[in-house]
Amino acid sequence: MKLVLATNNMGKVREFARILEPLGISLLTQQQAGVQVQPEENGTTFAENARIKAMAVYQATGLPTIADDSGLCIDALDGQPGVYSARYYGEDTPYTEKNRYILSQLEGLPQEKRTARFVAHITCVLSPEQILDCEGVCEGTIGLAPAGEGGFGYDPIFYVGDKSFAQLDGEAKDAVSHRGKALAKLYEQLKKLQEN
Repeated sequence: MKLVLATNNMGKVREFARILEPLGISLLTQQQAGVQVQPEENGTTFAENARIKAMAVYQATGLPTIADDSGLCIDALDGQPGVYSARYYGEDTPYTEKNRYILSQLEGLPQEKRTARFVAHITCVLSPEQILDCEGVCEGTIGLAPAGEGGFGYDPIFYVGDKSFAQLDGEAKDAVSHRGKALAKLYEQLKKLQEN
């Protein structure tokens, strides 16, 4: 099966490919599909934004399309940055600065009060009548300092156990991550469809 991945985020492209290609699902990037659609993500939930992106790219290509909207939700910040994770503290602000800003907002807060979660909602449009939705959540904490060289985005400050996402290799991260969990659910849904 081949799906167009509705994103221009190369970190997401790498994660999706690493998880899906061993399962026999190949991906086309938007660029490979010849489409440069960048719909306005004006939904108020991860599900709404994933649907907006998936439908826009599906309508532009006519090909089965997968999109995700994901973000970091920090309890001490009332769930922020949430659906605004990519635009939090300025859309063009580098993540090193965004991470520093979040750490400054949590300064002095003990580890047990630094609870957070990554949420990923994935929408797969096979046709206008056949749309699949899956969600994955990874519980963790915000560390006291960034750590690790891997991953992207907020990975250096998000900890599962004693390691940040940026300290985990791809396989270890995929086994526990929000996106890995959501894609595993999607794979099961696609497998059931093929069996029927």
